[in-house]
Amino acid sequence: MSNILAGKKGIIFGALDNQSIAWKVAERCVQEGAQIVLTNAPVAMRMGEINALAEACNAPVIGADATSLEDLENLFTKSMEHFGGKVDFVLHSIGMSVNVRKGKSYTDLNYEWMQKTFDVSAMSFHKTMQTMWKLDAINDWGSIIALTYIAAQRVFPDYSEMAESKALLESFGRSFGYHYGTAKNVRVNTISQSPTMTTAGKGIKGFQEFYDYADKMSPLGNAPAEDCANYCIALFSDLTRYVTMQNLFHDGGFSNMGMNPRVIGL
Repeated sequence: MSNILAGKKGIIFGALDNQSIAWKVAERCVQEGAQIVLTNAPVAMRMGEINALAEACNAPVIGADATSLEDLENLFTKSMEHFGGKVDFVLHSIGMSVNVRKGKSYTDLNYEWMQKTFDVSAMSFHKTMQTMWKLDAINDWGSIIALTYIAAQRVFPDYSEMAESKALLESFGRSFGYHYGTAKNVRVNTISQSPTMTTAGKGIKGFQEFYDYADKMSPLGNAPAEDCANYCIALFSDLTRYVTMQNLFHDGGFSNMGMNPRVIGL
């Protein structure tokens, strides 16, 4: 370990269990010298194992529904009280589609459920940053990351309206990145990760088949969750101070491939 986050303090959204990318990021942050606060929605906290992670990382858990401005204000206020000052980094690792969970076809979506998808998976990113902005909750040269997926740019039919949600998420990253960069030198980026064997990912129809396809298509294979965590650490550190407003592909090269002979058995 290089201790590149020594003295830094951050908030990790979305750690559900030890398969979660956010879980791996939390562990790596602490290994690299950071102090963290863990947060998730109350229902996810009941379903998951966040308390075990909190104990391992010596981190408090402050529950927050990321769609609630009141909850977010409470989260950042209490986190700053805990740290005795502002935060240096934030990871947004949140996504949920009721339509996908209930097997609704893209051509027969429930629009109330779609609005819920957008609120949870994308608008929560803007709400998080706006709350931080109003509370002046992040230090100069801080770093904010959200996790996304290439379906924001390309069609993956079973990903449904989560694709539009990720496109909106990435747009919020660019737009708020301008404002935060201009005002406080804070950088905002999104990481477009490979298909990853998380609890949420495995709930998508045909995920195993697509995971195998992407692994064959990518020259380096699918990027594991542990390596996504390493990428997040690099972006939280002072080594990447001038990287902002970017959608950064962490996918073993998948995003630049047209065809790989391995996929068709050549």
